[in-house]
Amino acid sequence: MLTKKQKELFVYLNNYISSNDISPSFEEMKNAVNLKSKSGIHRLITSLEQRGYIKRLKHKARAMEITKNLPNKNINSIDSSYDTSFLNIPLVGSIAAGEAIEAINYTDSTISIPRSLVSKNSTYFGLKVKGLSMIDEGIFDGDIAIIKKTTSAENGKIAAVLTLDNEITLKIVKMTNQKIYLIPANKAYNIKEHNLGDVQIQGTLSGIIRKYN
Repeated sequence: MLTKKQKELFVYLNNYISSNDISPSFEEMKNAVNLKSKSGIHRLITSLEQRGYIKRLKHKARAMEITKNLPNKNINSIDSSYDTSFLNIPLVGSIAAGEAIEAINYTDSTISIPRSLVSKNSTYFGLKVKGLSMIDEGIFDGDIAIIKKTTSAENGKIAAVLTLDNEITLKIVKMTNQKIYLIPANKAYNIKEHNLGDVQIQGTLSGIIRKYN
């Protein structure tokens, strides 16, 4: 028999790993099950591993696998407490943080993200970053950009922008009366200038999810 907290963590781990192909960080686990210390998470993980429910993979950061299911129950219905700190949003394709690429390719994929990255009454989607033009803002190739849907952005904000050529890119935006400038955060890339009517803001950056292999 697992304790309530052990069940909460196990359900959370199962759903997170199945959605992200990587285990959550100790900080994410701590928030998910409402514990005050990472040492408490360490004890829960150790107890789950001793009982054969999970296995930590040696010499790999944030790597564990589910090795056993809870008996005779649907894992998704045991406890929904993980929903209080995480949310599934659509993962709808790729976005360029370099030269613009073809517009978002929508899929049925989802990704689980911390609710701390989002606000109520707003809609979000995830986009996989390609390219290095935003590295000075801490955005790297392979990251998942969490985008808040909106058709406008304040100057200086990082936004997902659709161009007249049906291409999309992630850049810092600066607007004047007639122009919009798409500004990279990497000196190796050039600022792109467009007429305001030639681009559409798809959303603004709310956060970044990074996977460690």
